[in-house]
Amino acid sequence: MSSMTPRRLPLSGVLRLGRPSDIWFKPALSAVAAVAPPNLILLGLGRLDLAMYTMAGSLCALYGHSRPYAARARVLAWVVLGMVGGLAVALLAASLTTDAVVLVTVGAVMAAVQKTVCDATRLGPPANVVLTFISSASLFAPQTLGQVPGHVGLSLAAGAWAWLVGMAPGLLRPHGPERRATAQALNAAAVYADTRGTGAGHVTARVASAAAVHAAWQSLLAARPDRARRALEQLLVRAEVALAAPADSDPARLRAWARELRGTGRIPRVETPRAAAGELLGPQAGPARPRPSLRHRLAPLAPIAARTAIGCALAGYASLALGVGRPYWALVTAASLYQANVTLTWSRGIQRVVGNLVGVLAFAALAPLAHLHPAALVLCCLALNFGAEALMGRNYWLGSVCVTPMALLITEFARTQDPGRLMTERVVDTLVGALVGFVAAVAVTNRRAGDRLAHALATAERARENTARLLAEPHPAPRALESARRALAAALADLRATADAAAGEWWQRALPQERVVLAERSGHRTLAATVRRQGFVPRQDEDQARGQGQDPDRATEDIRP
Repeated sequence: MSSMTPRRLPLSGVLRLGRPSDIWFKPALSAVAAVAPPNLILLGLGRLDLAMYTMAGSLCALYGHSRPYAARARVLAWVVLGMVGGLAVALLAASLTTDAVVLVTVGAVMAAVQKTVCDATRLGPPANVVLTFISSASLFAPQTLGQVPGHVGLSLAAGAWAWLVGMAPGLLRPHGPERRATAQALNAAAVYADTRGTGAGHVTARVASAAAVHAAWQSLLAARPDRARRALEQLLVRAEVALAAPADSDPARLRAWARELRGTGRIPRVETPRAAAGELLGPQAGPARPRPSLRHRLAPLAPIAARTAIGCALAGYASLALGVGRPYWALVTAASLYQANVTLTWSRGIQRVVGNLVGVLAFAALAPLAHLHPAALVLCCLALNFGAEALMGRNYWLGSVCVTPMALLITEFARTQDPGRLMTERVVDTLVGALVGFVAAVAVTNRRAGDRLAHALATAERARENTARLLAEPHPAPRALESARRALAAALADLRATADAAAGEWWQRALPQERVVLAERSGHRTLAATVRRQGFVPRQDEDQARGQGQDPDRATEDIRP
């Protein structure tokens, strides 16, 4: 049966600022380092009108900062190819027609494709928004067929430079991303260990810690196997021990290890709690799980793709109907809204509107300065680029305060324009895009969210049953037990993410909340029992639990979502 009552849309906390990222300055500095040289060269040549094309390639430097460098090299290469490919399609369309309705339709389809691919590959921030901004803006740039190869070439050259910028930190800290991921897991485990597995907030801390540990294992899996990764695996096992036995863990020691990982010094060397330390198999233990096919990964994203295509198209058409000269602003606004569910889309819409309106005021203050000289225009854009990436992690609206004036100033690279008209069009397009985009999100239902939750629930239950079966054996194979533990941890992490996404969706059948609670509770108990069985928790702790009349497999708290 469908639930025909929409969930309450949140207002409180939507604009609250979060803590800055540990590496907030890295994407900000990378953006400046990637954008500055091409723009300064064009400034010297007197061809700032070409800056839009080099910006397309330069902005690829925003991606991949959380990935180990071996994986980052591949991801950045694909991002550059995706960015340049989208630009080429947009410029080709612009050179073949000037019909605004056709161009908006092309932009909407491209936005849906970009959103789907970014979600399916779990690209990470800034995801599809930058790709859609570049391709949509290029659709309305005056273009001829003869100019397309040269403009695409500029973008490709800037993209190659952005790839080098993104990879450059690896020369100084070749293991930086996986060290940070491990440190975050240790700190999250320390927060949970502080609760001793009881009291208010321990469930939230437990879920956050499990997610951080799982993310750290994924980071290590993507890194090259070497001595450094082996040492990080040993530390990550200590974080897993804290999940299984928070009362027996030392939060201060976990935090001390995390601090040592922050710099470039030696990775702390620790021994695993069990005698056979050499048996640590890490995330590659056991047979590799089959990777889902592309069709399997894309199918659940069909409703989100439909929302994006319909919402962007309607937003662009509405902007055209109002006589706005840049309908791609409304299109990009709609594309930026779509998150995992309607509730998160609503929150992003509020953030987008607030950030853009404040950003328009910032543009009014900066425009006189930027108009003094082309060099001042370039420097303002560079400063705003840094500010956008430095602030985006704290809240989307705060980063948008810098993105909005930067986007308005970029339109003046070709020629100076009337600030009042630019500001009016931007405000109108923001409001139209946010309103129409959200209406499309509500209208296009995502009933597959319940199907995805049912699948994730069944996967988690099967993983728990398989692990429990191995635990019941007198002498389970260490490799099989380790593989089962990793599979169960991954299944529980996916179940929590899928349940959170489904909980914020509208117009769907009732969700099996009680079954999810039971699956998470029993799954985490089984994980704890597996950790104890493998010897990660000292044996005397298990004996002490039995002496107090407790079941050591249930010595951890109930895990409720």
